[in-house]
Amino acid sequence: MFDLTITALSHAGEGIGRHAGRAVFVPFALPGETVRAEIIEEKKNFARARLVEIITASPDRVTPPCPHHFTISNLQSPISNSCGGCQLQHLAYPAQLVFKQQTVVEQLTRVGGFTNPLVRPILPAPAPFNYRNQAQFHLTPEGRLGFRAAQSNALVPIRECHLLPPALADLFTRLHIESAPELDRLTLRLGAEEDALIVFESESDAPEIEIDLPVSAALLRPDGASLALADRAYIVEVVRGRAFKVSAGSFFQVNTAVAELLVDQVLGALDLRGGETVLDLYSGVGLFSAFIAPHVARLIGIESFEPAVDDAAENLDEFDHVELYCAPVEAVLPLIEAPVDAVLLDPPRAGCAPEVVEALIARPAPQIVYVSCDPATLARDAKRLAAGGYALEWAQPLDMFPQTYHIECVAKFARR
Repeated sequence: MFDLTITALSHAGEGIGRHAGRAVFVPFALPGETVRAEIIEEKKNFARARLVEIITASPDRVTPPCPHHFTISNLQSPISNSCGGCQLQHLAYPAQLVFKQQTVVEQLTRVGGFTNPLVRPILPAPAPFNYRNQAQFHLTPEGRLGFRAAQSNALVPIRECHLLPPALADLFTRLHIESAPELDRLTLRLGAEEDALIVFESESDAPEIEIDLPVSAALLRPDGASLALADRAYIVEVVRGRAFKVSAGSFFQVNTAVAELLVDQVLGALDLRGGETVLDLYSGVGLFSAFIAPHVARLIGIESFEPAVDDAAENLDEFDHVELYCAPVEAVLPLIEAPVDAVLLDPPRAGCAPEVVEALIARPAPQIVYVSCDPATLARDAKRLAAGGYALEWAQPLDMFPQTYHIECVAKFARR
């Protein structure tokens, strides 16, 4: 056990100090703080430690509203008793924004190799709490809903979650699962007009479920298909006044208010003039395609998750010039021979497959707009695109995920 001065935050929101010549990562410690820490894991060049005591607190430290978050008052409790869903509730929201802005710059510089990348000021979330339109819970053996613990795979039973909007928080308190050995996970989703959906997931045979709540419910099978158990197996989201059908297993941005800002940023980056051919890669349920289609001559969407493609077919039904392919992007992209004026990328957290970047470089479009939820994989792919002849013009962070270290970002690339 030793005293440590915290000088920075890692990209995952952990405090960083140096002790005995090594970097030491301390979750829930903040820059400027002097803390007492205890090593729990040692590596050759770094170590991880448990926060034991805060000797000098940062002026940016705040008291988290959530009782499940790790706080000064429960320092003596094992960290495995603390929820790992939020990493930054103890950091004042303006300081969270500064941290995320710096993280994007650091990742593009260190991982991407860019010198002085133009990173625009981060766009804050309209609501730092109560913003998530969906939350996935694991089930304890007793049938209680929980999240993974900080630094552990243990489950922490949850009494309340301050990221849920009131309608989902109310539904959460009314959920009582009597017996559910076959269930692996449970997701609550909220659409427009407080349209709620409970999604049950099971890796084994379909369990018998009885619902005694006035909500929709669905069973999500391992292959992604969903079965309606009560009412319907989808919700309807509304962005910029436009409705989107979203099936039980289909991806949709978790923060609807910031999703609207994201759409504006994408359209501004594309700067469409009419008559273009645009590729929408990892197109999902058609969120971006729906707003791009009115301004182009041809739109090609590629998405591998079949239920999401089915949703997109309904969401984009009014457009005759939209083509949808249900296949991995890396399988279809090399086969597209038509000249392309712009490419929109919105890959999962892991970023683009190497084959996707290779195909984009082999048949270059004048511009690429990349939507990312992980600055590290964005920086990695940006480096590959730069090596293939693209210039990074700017990156725009958005705080899609307040109270966590996750960051949404839009990046604009132009062909040299």
